[in-house]
Amino acid sequence: MKQLQPITIGHRTIRIPIFQGGMGVGVSLANLAGAVAAAGGVGTLSGVYMGYREPDFYQDPMAANLRAMDHQIRRARQLAGGGVIAINLMVAMNHYEDMVKQAVSSGIDMIVSGAGLPLNLPKLVTDPDVLLAPIVSSARAAGLICRSWSRSSDRLPDLLVVEGPLAGGHLGFSKDELLGGVAETLSELVRGVKQTLKEWEDKIGRRIPIIAAGGIFDQKDVAEVLAAGADGVQLGTRFVATAECDADEAFKQAYVKAEPEDVRIIQSPVGMPGRAIRNDFVVAGEQGRIPVTRCTRCLAPCDPKTTPYCISEALMRSVKGEIDQGLIFCGANAWRIDRITTVQSIFDELTK
Repeated sequence: MKQLQPITIGHRTIRIPIFQGGMGVGVSLANLAGAVAAAGGVGTLSGVYMGYREPDFYQDPMAANLRAMDHQIRRARQLAGGGVIAINLMVAMNHYEDMVKQAVSSGIDMIVSGAGLPLNLPKLVTDPDVLLAPIVSSARAAGLICRSWSRSSDRLPDLLVVEGPLAGGHLGFSKDELLGGVAETLSELVRGVKQTLKEWEDKIGRRIPIIAAGGIFDQKDVAEVLAAGADGVQLGTRFVATAECDADEAFKQAYVKAEPEDVRIIQSPVGMPGRAIRNDFVVAGEQGRIPVTRCTRCLAPCDPKTTPYCISEALMRSVKGEIDQGLIFCGANAWRIDRITTVQSIFDELTK
């Protein structure tokens, strides 16, 4: 059985290629990301509304977010013990360029970017020491990014996160594909992306590592995607139910208590399907529009008068512990979690 092997990109080495997925709002901040990096993996901060606890957040959300981003990156670095710290930045967010530039200025090691195709990312990040990792859910998207980056910036991704249909949060598949169970499996996606990358790898004379994400839960899942050609794995859901996770304890317990039927596919205001735990908020959203009471213009575009609900407010409420009044994103295997554990225990389990 294939085992996880270190990945070296430039002068950076990822000792254990277990990536912790970026989870916002506020689920994966410095405490969780720093712990994962210290364990030898890649700890990922969520760049979504990092300043939600700042006192001036509603007066000047952008200033609060950038200030909090700088603080969280520096704090994660202190906890990481020399490990790799990444940040996940959604293309769909307003002020995407400003957030990318702030992350680089604050000393981030890697930028992971999805919820849209990050075609302009290499123009915004000219420092080759900052690793760039687009998130894709198809071989076609991987090829499109490689062609675009090569033509515009003479650069290719340092690695790719290939996200399958069992992931949490926003998903790069149609609702029909997800509900009908006809989306390509993660292993199939990895094989397709690997084939697409081959011509680009031949041109540059190096491999572009693939990190498989979505539904990774145990050693069996890790072995399966490694056999398909992946070089590492990304987990989000499993790291929520850890002592180090930055979310409120009630948020973590929602995972522990979830049953299989509680894990639902919803339609997000971002325009993509998402996977979340069924609660009072999700039920209310299925029955009709939830009026927006205040707007901080997080998405581009978004009309507060017509959007089904404010996703930022929903995520902020849940991470603070108001779990029945907010949105709890999760992966397909959330119901398999039965206790709160530690980051190191997960690493031990997956690498023993």
